[in-house]
Order: sequence, then structure tokens, then C-alpha cells
Amino acid sequence: MKIEQRCWTENEGWRQEGNGGVGEAAHWVLVFGAPACLARKGELDAIRAAFPHALITGCSTAGEICGTRVRDDSLAVTAVRFEDTRLELAVTTLDGGHSYGAGKTLAAELDTPGLRHVLVLSDGLQVNGSELVKGLRDHLPADVAATGGLAGDGSRFQHTLVWADGEPASGRITALGFYGDRIQVGYGSLGGWDAFGPERLITRSSGNVLHELDGQSALALYKTYLGEHADGLPATGLLFPLALRLAGEGHIVVRTVLAVNEQDNSMTFAGDLPEGGHARLMKANFDRLVDGAGDAARAGYETLGSASPELAVLISCVGRKLVLKQRIEEEVEAVREVLGAGVALTGFYSYGEICPHDAITRCELHNQTMTITTFSER
Repeated sequence: MKIEQRCWTENEGWRQEGNGGVGEAAHWVLVFGAPACLARKGELDAIRAAFPHALITGCSTAGEICGTRVRDDSLAVTAVRFEDTRLELAVTTLDGGHSYGAGKTLAAELDTPGLRHVLVLSDGLQVNGSELVKGLRDHLPADVAATGGLAGDGSRFQHTLVWADGEPASGRITALGFYGDRIQVGYGSLGGWDAFGPERLITRSSGNVLHELDGQSALALYKTYLGEHADGLPATGLLFPLALRLAGEGHIVVRTVLAVNEQDNSMTFAGDLPEGGHARLMKANFDRLVDGAGDAARAGYETLGSASPELAVLISCVGRKLVLKQRIEEEVEAVREVLGAGVALTGFYSYGEICPHDAITRCELHNQTMTITTFSER
């Protein structure tokens, strides 16, 4: 596997990150950028010209990762040439919000002999992430996992884009399948948030729209906890996600607010909050957030087995970025310390992360985590 990385900013133009030399031989190019940057025709044309034979996938972000730098309003480009791995790209468009069907369609298209892993990039606002991953999980082979994330738009929550060869577009989901005996993929996803306050029963919800907790307006309760932060919803809700515990299950998943509706006092989250489940508010613990990133890297390293990672794709939640602020690069540096200087790092800040939940599921929606996917052909 050979890797070349470039980064673009308006002030500095294009800059090489580390070694180059892939160029026209690239099989895959992964691009992360702010929505406005993905609308810059000149820069997108430059990427196509530099890597004319590659599959291009990518999405808009709430921050771009290239090496150990975290930038806003940039383009982070990673080009990969594989030695003995085949790629297949599946693309679908959300139709009337049928996220489960989108996952099913993508899984069915990629389910051919030799499939080893699926990397998913999805529109971040129109999708129900829980239904998407359920569609993938129900229709991918039992031994194939999926990782990835939901596109971002800073803290604006207005417009997200996914790039799949042609032009970046909204309402799109792309899934890239990796095939062959040489490719090895590891993954890990951990948070670092602390729960507080009472655990409350979800008494009324519809998919990813939450109406009531303990028979009371969920939005009213949420605003009570947020206090002065309530005026900034939905963005400030990223600072206080919900810990979701489903009935009959011991593990916790985290859910992030995407929108609020003042007319019917409802809240829309990145994933489902089923009735009968239990929810509890969470708040940030700075040191544990950074430690969680390092632990996710260790999990990604360990699941590779005897191989050493060559590429790591980091997908971290925008909520972590808003909390860590000027300390944001600490979580990326924690990943570097674990994986080593020889691993190419790229990634973005997202509206949701997709990764197996330990050994429990092959595909799960997470929020407020650092999710890492590691690749090796060694």
C-alpha cells in the first residue's frame, strides 16, 4: 500500500503532507472538506487531474484531520494505491427518508465474493443513522463489518455533502467495499463522556424523534438541564448528549441532537431512541475524551492482529470538537502515540460515527465517539 496526502487552505494553497509519489497510480482518493470547500470547482478539478484513475469518495465535515493537524475550511486529500485489493463503490440517494432501504440496497450491491470490509459515508442531516446501519447489518455477510460516519456542516446543521466520483451532493450515501485476501481492517470506537442526573424512561418517540421522557416533554426537560445553553439549541445540545440503554440490553450507545421543534416540543437525534429504552444526560470530561481517542486507536490496532496499520481513518464527533476547543489536536496526537509515526492519519468531525459495538454487533451508530478504522496490506 502506497499513500500520498495533500491539504488545501485558501491562505496556503496546496501543501504536501509526508511522502508523495502515488499520483496517477492511485486506486482510491479520500477527500474531507468544509461544505464551502467542496463547492470550489477549481480545487475539485485539481484533485481529479492529480489522480485521474482513482475512485473518489469523501464528504463535508465539521473539521478536517490530516496528520495530527485539525483544520476548518480546508480540504484533506489522501490517495492510496493498493498492492492486491479490489474496490467496488455503491451509491444511493435517500428517497423519502427510507434509510433502512438505503442500507439494504448498498449491502446487496457490495455482497459479492471476497468482500472484507465496507466504509460508509452518509449525508448527515436527512438520514436516520440507526436505520441505515440496521439495513447494512441485516444484509451484509455475517463476517463483514462496516465503519464510517455521517457528513457534517460545522455547527450550522444546514447542508451536508457526500462525494462519490461525480460531484458532491446532498441526500447521498456511499459505501466502498474492500475485496481480497491481503487487505486487513481494524476498528475501534470509544467516547469518554460522564453520565449525570437520573435515568429516564422513553415514554413517547417515533424513530429518531423524541417527544417524552417519564411522560414529560423531553425538550422542556432538556432545556432545564441546559439552562443558559438552551438558547443555542441544537448546536449546544452537542455538549450534552444522551446515553441510551435499550430494554434488555446492557451496553450503552450515545445519541446527539440534530434538530429541535418548538411547535411540538420534539427533538430529532442522529439515531433512534425507541420507546421503553432509558436515557440519561451526559457531559464532557476533558481528560477522558482524549484518553478515549487513544483507547479507540489501541482497539483498531489490536483488531488488525499481527499486521501493522498503514492508514487510519479517524471519525470523531463535532460535539467533541466543540468541547475540546483549542485542545482538539490532543485527541489526534493520542492516536498518533498509539499507532506510531509511520501511519498516515486522515479523517473528519462528523454528525455520527459507524462502527461495530465491541463483539456485539457488526455495525452500530455511535455519537460523540472517536471511531478509528485502520487498514493494512502487510
